[in-house]
Amino acid sequence: METQYSQRLTLMHALCLAATLRDDEAKPNTNLDEYDPLSAADYLSCYVTFKAIQAADRSPLAERTENFDMLSVYQAYAMLAYAFFTSPLVQEGVTPDFQTVQITIAKTLFAGLPEAELIEIIESGFNKFQLIADTEVEHWTEFRENLDKLVISFVIAGTDDDSPYGMDEVLPIFGQLLSQLCEAFESA
Repeated sequence: METQYSQRLTLMHALCLAATLRDDEAKPNTNLDEYDPLSAADYLSCYVTFKAIQAADRSPLAERTENFDMLSVYQAYAMLAYAFFTSPLVQEGVTPDFQTVQITIAKTLFAGLPEAELIEIIESGFNKFQLIADTEVEHWTEFRENLDKLVISFVIAGTDDDSPYGMDEVLPIFGQLLSQLCEAFESA
């Protein structure tokens, strides 16, 4: 029987959640039917963005004071990841909620920031997200294609025993793509 994409997504959510828990924390629920595919996409978009920030040796704390606009680049990156995590769900009748998720992503990535800063990050991040999503400029088209392929590779690496790559081999590539995105907006 073919595994639906939504099932793979919820499995990835559970696996990544389990990987981030400390030994003293409660283990995540193993009943995948209780996971929502859109919540899984929310979580995974933040998860890969956190991992990308780490892999790219970025410091959001320092950038908050030295280059605040870079935080909106992280927001846009997570939104793009969310778009690619959710695009296959449309075939299963699940419609992503970009209005709500942008708030969820900002509150997750930038927990503890004042509301005014979160609003600025959300608005600027969404503008960057739309710019990248809507433009036909070759480098943005290539960036979107690469991130889309990477998201699918990540899901397959984590949920398919026959995958040629493991999740640990795919995760650093998210950092490479984030670095490209940061460079593009640093030079803009």
